[in-house]
Amino acid sequence: MACALFMENMDSTVIATSLPMMAHDMGESPIALKLAMTSYLVSLAVFIPISGWMADRFGARTVFRSAIGVFMLGSILCGMSNTLAEFVAARFLQGIGGAMMVPVGRLVILRTTSKAELVRALSYLTIPALLGPVIGPPLGGFITTYFHWRWIFFINVPISILGIYLATRYIENLRSDDTVPLDFVGFLLSAVGCSTLMFGLASAGRHLVAGDVSLVCVIAGSVSLLAYVWHAFRTPYPLINLRLLKIPTLRMNVYGGSLFRIGVGALPFLLPLLFQLGFGLTPFQSGLLTCASAAGAIFVKTMTTKVLRRFGFRSVLVYNTLLGALSMAAFGVLKADTSHIVIILMLLLGGCVRSMQFTSLNAIAYAEIDQQQMSQATSLTSVAQQLAIGLGVTVGGYALQMSNQLQGHATIVSADFWPAFLLIALIAMASLPFALKLQPDAGAEMSGRRAG
Repeated sequence: MACALFMENMDSTVIATSLPMMAHDMGESPIALKLAMTSYLVSLAVFIPISGWMADRFGARTVFRSAIGVFMLGSILCGMSNTLAEFVAARFLQGIGGAMMVPVGRLVILRTTSKAELVRALSYLTIPALLGPVIGPPLGGFITTYFHWRWIFFINVPISILGIYLATRYIENLRSDDTVPLDFVGFLLSAVGCSTLMFGLASAGRHLVAGDVSLVCVIAGSVSLLAYVWHAFRTPYPLINLRLLKIPTLRMNVYGGSLFRIGVGALPFLLPLLFQLGFGLTPFQSGLLTCASAAGAIFVKTMTTKVLRRFGFRSVLVYNTLLGALSMAAFGVLKADTSHIVIILMLLLGGCVRSMQFTSLNAIAYAEIDQQQMSQATSLTSVAQQLAIGLGVTVGGYALQMSNQLQGHATIVSADFWPAFLLIALIAMASLPFALKLQPDAGAEMSGRRAG
């Protein structure tokens, strides 16, 4: 499972570091490349809901291996792309593989681990996976600076082959004996809704399609998603079970967690642009700086279980929300002459805070979920997570573009970035009321802490 997470996380961070060079080769604005990031995330959101059903129907190992193969094919096509349209399509295919790969792996962990050990298991699982964001930025920057950005996709081929071998050897072909019927109508409504809405938002600003087309996509996507909500409460086996939102801890993950992830989702897009277009650094130098955030995330993973046991989920989520929003806003004060040591420390501390927040959010989502609901809960939280991150990229791109235009700069400069960082910090801060609504003993069985 960690091999798959490593590949997916490394791939996303490698791309973020190389966006300016890709945009130059494709003759596009760097901001337009947000489509390449959102298309992948939208593909995840579209196909994640059927990943649990497919694992139950065809077996976890079968689906997991097939997903890695699709991801590998998408990676090869990304490396062969010459236009933005080709690249967006290849990333969407890559996302189909990712949609089946990571959620199915997580589902296997959830079904074979007790709640008392779940926080520890998730922490240990993600430590190898977090090596991807550490290795990805400097590796992608090195390849882009000294070779060519296309090679950053071809490195997925040997990792994919290793993942297929490990899955064959170690993963049991778990499946359910009482698989419910696939909600095909719900799948169509959610697929059309998510893909057209996010494409319309991401392409606004005359990126790839005309503005009228973007508006039509936004309207069509919104109507389709509303139709899905109506459908979901009237079918016995909905694709995404919105009834689970009645559970307080899961509701905190979906609503509050999504707001925080919108803010965090913009950072992998904004920071490489700031360092390369704003400060004039090479992709390799930019990658060496941004990997500090992932290093901080790895460090704090080893402490998460003890911190949650000492303070509980509610306190950790409340204070981490404040610290996380502050760390995002702080990037707006960076200048080209700011010491790299200061930048690294800011990235390191921010990575620690965000890692603690995500581990807490991911764990508390399942605090009141029984084994029979695990698959549905995983689909719901995964869709919300990917849509929030994709929306974060879109919001960050909009804010940067508007700031650039309002200040009248011909090209993107460092002064264009502070409004974008301030906006995403405020959005992340909006998740605070949801954390405050949690009970003091929320998730006590998982954290090992009892109220009083």
